[in-house]
Amino acid sequence: CYGHPRIETPHIDGLAEDGMRFKAFVTGSWCVPSRTQLITGRYKPRVAFGGNTGSNGNGGMPDEELTLAEALKGEGYRTHMVGKWHLGHAKDKYLPVNHGFDTWLGLPYSNDYRKPWVQTDVPLGMYRGTEMIEHPLNQDTLTTRYTAEAVKHIKADRDEPFLLYLAYNMPHLPIHTTERFRGKSDAGLYGDVIETIDWSVGRVLKALEERGVAEDTIVFFASDNGPWLDLPKRMRQEGNKPWHAGSPGPLRGWKATTYEGGARVPAMVRWPGKIEPGQDSDELVGMPDIYRTFLAAAGAETPDHPLDGHNLIPFLTGEVDESPRETYYYFRGRLQAMRNKTWKLRVVGGETQLFNMVKDPFERFNRAEQKPEIVSEMRAQMEAFANEVGAKLAR
Repeated sequence: CYGHPRIETPHIDGLAEDGMRFKAFVTGSWCVPSRTQLITGRYKPRVAFGGNTGSNGNGGMPDEELTLAEALKGEGYRTHMVGKWHLGHAKDKYLPVNHGFDTWLGLPYSNDYRKPWVQTDVPLGMYRGTEMIEHPLNQDTLTTRYTAEAVKHIKADRDEPFLLYLAYNMPHLPIHTTERFRGKSDAGLYGDVIETIDWSVGRVLKALEERGVAEDTIVFFASDNGPWLDLPKRMRQEGNKPWHAGSPGPLRGWKATTYEGGARVPAMVRWPGKIEPGQDSDELVGMPDIYRTFLAAAGAETPDHPLDGHNLIPFLTGEVDESPRETYYYFRGRLQAMRNKTWKLRVVGGETQLFNMVKDPFERFNRAEQKPEIVSEMRAQMEAFANEVGAKLAR
């Protein structure tokens, strides 16, 4: 439903048709910042991880953050996570089951954290709770195993409401799928992997129907960042191909850049009886808004520290016509860019770029020299926000 000519995704497309599909949804341009925004409602510089959260890292989610799972658990929700975490693993206290999730089956970080792609001696294994239950890991079955676990939780004979966070490892490189789906698409291995995910979405939606809770359940689906087109040498080994990373379509840039190709991703939400089906929106929406919206939907109180998300419910339900988000900030270590509903300012490596996101949504034409007053105003906003969150400003 985002325009690929060959990959078939009928279940994801159907999900979009049943609710609202976003065309200007932005998030962190790689996995950790993006997941931080979803789980805490905050930009990553606000969160004191205390170090890296990959295989060799010692950082993790601090106790002072109120995670999405903790907030909903406080309202009587069962909380389950299936899949990739990447928010800390070096100590048990960093794992999902110690940050509000009742259960977790999955990987502690990305599926490339093993030799030859990453020089680490930490084993890449499957966890259940705080225990590694499988190593070495069969990545061919990751998606199907996650699907089975998700369906099991949905079908559990319990009366409490639930939160299910299903975080697929695929299509992060290296990509894998089972023999059942290999060669089934008309777009190579990458197409096979995406169609496996679509099958999984179908199984999850069917389980909601069979459990009789589909009409009472909000379903949100999104990617965590854009495609990894500038593969480093370490990733060009053992069969990884540039075309295995996907495509940003007409968007400029890719994963880990602050162009839209790194941060603007497919996203959609279905809420029967609340969100009118068949909507396409080009309103600006960000990943921190999902945290804030889910808290509001569950009747949960917000934490007493600053949040970067907005409650989208009035917008999603048609009470208001516009998204409450006025600005979004793009970090790559330093604060490199910001956008509002009309303009995006990006300052990297001494170059100042200003794009009109209404007339030039694909960032082709730099208007900085023509609009110095807008550059000055937005640069001041960026400096103030960098100071607020404790980040440095790109030069």
